[in-house]
Amino acid sequence: MARILVSEEIAEGGLDRLRAAGHDVIVRLDLTPATLLDAMVGVHALIIRSATQVTAEVLAGATDLVVVGRAGIGLDNVDVEAATRRGVMVVNAPQSNIVSAAEHTMALLLASARNVPQAHAALKAGRWERSRWEGVELADKTLGIVGLGRIGKLVAQRAAGFGMRLIAYDPYITSDRARQMGVDMVQLDDLIAQSDFVTVHLPKTKETKGIIGRDILAKAKPDLRVINVARGGIVDEEALAEAVRSGQIAGAALDVFDVEPCTDSPLFALDQVVVTPHLGASTREAQDKAGDTIADMVQLALAGDFVPFAVNVSAAEANETLRPFLPLAERLGRLFATLCESAPPQLEICLEGEIAQYDSRILTLSVLKGFFGAISDEPVSYVNAPQLAKSAGVEVRELSSRDSHDYVNLVTLRGGGHSIAGTLTGRRGDPRLVMIEDHTTDVPPAENMLVVRNDDRPGVIGLVGTVLGDAGVNINDMDVGRSPEPGSALMVIAPSGPVADEVLHRLRTSPGITSVHVLHA
Repeated sequence: MARILVSEEIAEGGLDRLRAAGHDVIVRLDLTPATLLDAMVGVHALIIRSATQVTAEVLAGATDLVVVGRAGIGLDNVDVEAATRRGVMVVNAPQSNIVSAAEHTMALLLASARNVPQAHAALKAGRWERSRWEGVELADKTLGIVGLGRIGKLVAQRAAGFGMRLIAYDPYITSDRARQMGVDMVQLDDLIAQSDFVTVHLPKTKETKGIIGRDILAKAKPDLRVINVARGGIVDEEALAEAVRSGQIAGAALDVFDVEPCTDSPLFALDQVVVTPHLGASTREAQDKAGDTIADMVQLALAGDFVPFAVNVSAAEANETLRPFLPLAERLGRLFATLCESAPPQLEICLEGEIAQYDSRILTLSVLKGFFGAISDEPVSYVNAPQLAKSAGVEVRELSSRDSHDYVNLVTLRGGGHSIAGTLTGRRGDPRLVMIEDHTTDVPPAENMLVVRNDDRPGVIGLVGTVLGDAGVNINDMDVGRSPEPGSALMVIAPSGPVADEVLHRLRTSPGITSVHVLHA
C-alpha cells in the first residue's frame, strides 16, 4: 500500500480508483509551501493541479516519493529537472482537457469578436448600448494559431466550421502535415501581420515566455484580437495592455495570467479585453477525465510499470508488440548484473526481429532499470536509470536488426566479457533464456539460478548433481548449454531455493569446474 497525498481538488472518481486499489489517499487542501514540506514525509505519490509548487526543496525532502501527478497539462509549477535527478517520475494528463480548452478558446474568440461580456454587463446595469458594441464576423477572417499541437489542431477544426482562413506557426509541424488540416504554415512575424485573430497554444518554457510581446505586436494590423487560453506569461500582459490602450490592436481575450490568482491587471481596465479566471479546463467532463487519467498513471508508476504520460522518461510509449518484452528486458538486465558482478564499461543491447522495427528506447530503459536495480542501493526507475548508467561510467550502445536467424524476436545483452539473451515463446509469450555466455541454452528464468562453466567431459554433470544433492538442494530446472568452442560446456541450473555459500565453494573447487555464477532474477 502506498501513501498518496492530494493537495488540490481532484474528481472523486479518480481518487476512488486509487482507494479501490488499496492505496492510502490523503487529501490536504489547506497546505502552504511550508506545511507541504512536512506533509511530504513518507509520501510515495503527490497529486496536484496548477497551484501547488513542487520545488527542488520539496523534492529533496520527499525521500520516499516515486511520482508527481499533475491532473492537467501544464507543468510549469513542477521542477521537472530536479525530479528527474532524484528519479521521481512526473506524469500529467495531456489529453484530459484538450476539448474543453479548445471550446473555451472558441468561446473567447466569439466573445471578443461580438463583445458579448461588455454588452451583457451594460444591459444588466440598465444600459441599452446596441450601437456601441458592434462586433465583427469570423467568416473570411484570418485566424493565426501559434502552436498546432493537440489543442491548436482542435481549434483549427472548429474555426474552419466558421469559414475562417487558417494559418499557423509551429517549428515542429511540417507544412505537409499542416496542409492536411487545411492550415498554411508561416513564420511568426508573418502570422501576426496577416491575422485578424491570434490564438496561442504553446507550453510555457524559457523560449516561449513573452513570445507575444511588444516587438511582435508592433507588426500587427489594427483590427487584431489576441486570445490566450494556454499559459500565463506566454503573452506579455503589459505589452498587450499597451497595444490595446493605444489602438495598435483591437482587443484581447485571456483565460490565463502570468501570476495566478490574478485580480489586478492593467488589462482589466480596458473595455476591449475579455477575461476569465483560468476556466479552460473547468468543465465537469475535463475534471473527470483528468482525475481518472492521473489515477491510472500514478498506479502504473507505483507498480514500477511503464507510464505512457510520463514527461521525464526518454522513450516513446510501448506498442502492443513491444509491451510484452518489457518484463523480459528488465529481468535480463537483473540477471546480467549478477552475471557481470560489476558494471561493465560498455553495455550493448541488441534487438533482433520484429521488435527492432519500432522505437525501442523503452526496452533499453527496461534493461537499465533491471540492471541498476540489482546493484544499486537507491530506488531505480525508468526516470533515473540512464543517469545511473552515466554516473557509473557505463556506455550504453543500442543495436538493432530486423533479421533474426533463430528466433522471431531476440534481446541480447553483452558487456564486460559476458553475454545473455532471451526471447518469448509460445502462445502465452513465456520467457526463455536462450543464450548465456555464448552458450546455447533453453531454460525459463527463475528466482535463483546457477551458471556453471565446466570442462566438456564425462562425469561433470553427475558431480554437480551429487554436490547439490548431498546439500539437500533440489533442482527445479536444468539445461546444458552448447558451446561453439570444443572442450567448454555450461550448465544452467534453477535450484528450489538459495544455495549456501559453503555449497557454492564446494562446487567451485570441484575438478572440472571453471566458474560458478549465482544469478537472481
